[in-house]
Amino acid sequence: MIVFYDGNCPLCVGEMNELKRFDQHNKIDLVNIHDNRFSTEFPEIEHEAAMAKLHGYDSQGKLIVGLDVTAAAWGQVGKHRWIKLLRLPIIRTIADGVYLFFARHRMKISKLLYPNQCGMQNSGDCNRD
Repeated sequence: MIVFYDGNCPLCVGEMNELKRFDQHNKIDLVNIHDNRFSTEFPEIEHEAAMAKLHGYDSQGKLIVGLDVTAAAWGQVGKHRWIKLLRLPIIRTIADGVYLFFARHRMKISKLLYPNQCGMQNSGDCNRD
């Protein structure tokens, strides 16, 4: 599976590092959407769309977005199985709305949770939104 993430977001980078820590069988390929690899190898995914919502390709090569990426990625490494509950029909709509709010404000949230990493060279500017 391939996960495209915002490498300028300390919170996002933290989650991707945690995900890779559990990826003992190298099932997940992480691609920073700000790296040259993203624009050259995956031109079909618009940068702005990837900035607005997590994108990825599941293990069958199907494009998935948002919490579907999160659930699939953590499922690949066998951790955080509770995330599957967020994909249940009754919970899905609410969870997706909360996710979109979170994604839109991830830099402000990063600034609160990772104040020492915000504004540092190469770690992004947590004041952008």
